[in-house]
Amino acid sequence: MRLRVLGVLSVLCLAVVFLISGTILTSASRELTQELQINRAASLNRLAQVAFDASADGDTARLQREMDTYSGLYGEGIVVRVQQAVLQSGSLAADRPDVQDALSLARLNVSNTALEPLEPFSSGPRVIFRPFGSASQVLGAVVLDVDAGAARQKLRERWFAVGLAALALAAVLLLGAARVTGWVLRPVQRLNSAVHELERTGRAGRLPEDGPPELRELSRSFTVMARTVSASMAAQRQLIADASHQLRNPVGALRLRLDLLQLELKTAREHDAAERAVAELDRVEEILDGVLKLAAAEHRASEGYLRAAGNLEDLPAPDPVDPYPVLQGEIERAAPLAEQAGCRLALSPPPQPPALVSCHPAELAQMAAELINNALKYAPGATVTAAVKPGGDRVVVEISDDGPGLPAPERASAATRFWRSPRHSSVPGTGLGMTIVGELAAANGGRLVLAEAAPHGLAARLEFPLDPGHRALPDAGSGGAHA
Repeated sequence: MRLRVLGVLSVLCLAVVFLISGTILTSASRELTQELQINRAASLNRLAQVAFDASADGDTARLQREMDTYSGLYGEGIVVRVQQAVLQSGSLAADRPDVQDALSLARLNVSNTALEPLEPFSSGPRVIFRPFGSASQVLGAVVLDVDAGAARQKLRERWFAVGLAALALAAVLLLGAARVTGWVLRPVQRLNSAVHELERTGRAGRLPEDGPPELRELSRSFTVMARTVSASMAAQRQLIADASHQLRNPVGALRLRLDLLQLELKTAREHDAAERAVAELDRVEEILDGVLKLAAAEHRASEGYLRAAGNLEDLPAPDPVDPYPVLQGEIERAAPLAEQAGCRLALSPPPQPPALVSCHPAELAQMAAELINNALKYAPGATVTAAVKPGGDRVVVEISDDGPGLPAPERASAATRFWRSPRHSSVPGTGLGMTIVGELAAANGGRLVLAEAAPHGLAARLEFPLDPGHRALPDAGSGGAHA
């Protein structure tokens, strides 16, 4: 937007400079042309008067001296026809076509003392002429070759001065246009950034009140609105966390009562009903745990966004960590669950040298564990492979399986809270796992990407920026170490 507005203002500024410069240069050309024309017309009239006197007394010697003196002084040629004689001085020849045309017109009592407007780099002869004689008879004609070199030089000097002034004016106008554009659009850009920050984090800093009055008022209104929205979102998040935490106590008490109740039950039907109640209670506890984890992950994600935006500079960034040992530990912890699910765990060799990422180790372990458990739960009997793959400016922690996978539309919805695939409705779960992983990845400057594994299955990738102080070589192998 800034470039578009600045481009329009620049075109307008250059158009104004061009019009002003053109007007000044046209005026200068007319002025110098008129000055030259008046001077040469006066000289032409004086020579015509001398020629008339010479024609009257028959003595052309004085006329020739006047002509020679004028040509020597101004460097301009003269041709005078007096009765049957033709006098000339300077470099102007009487047999030149334009001179012959001028003498022919003068015989018809036609004069021409007008000059075409001067141009700075034009050339060519310019002649003016007029007849002389009595009221009823033309006695002769005077033709003057006008040398416009000095006038053209003056015009070129003025063009040069006007060109420098035009460049200076254009620079001032363009600088002013850039300043005005920045003054007007800077609040708009800040407002746009604040909107994106509010969208990502639910928070927005106070906008500076600068720019035009309308935009200052808009900044004030947005700041008030952003504070209201942030407070509302924070209150909702806190309410969810508090409610989930507070519900744990009555849920725990309810579980204790159910356990005591089971001791008093006699029939199989009563025990079966109690077991179904306990199963539902387990599901409630699982949902409460997931909501608490999600609230904590969303809080961490908002901190990560604010740190990236520079609003939490006092909050230290995590130290670089090697994700491979973290991944190796989670694979070992998941081995018993994998054996129960009939799955095979594989860990690819570590990259050399190690690839470091800026991520909290505990949160990286939580993300890896969630992805591994997710693969074991929804792809029983499959091979689950964990790998660390550095490449370019990022490091990928990948958990993939060769199970049935998910189609593309379902992969796009998998990170939505409480979403579950219709094919897995019979598998216990809350639908919060992928959402928690995505929020924790964002909190550490990364992102969760779900893709199709080759030849089939699901590949969950945690992509983190490579720590700038440690550049690793590309992953060279893909063998398997089994857990």
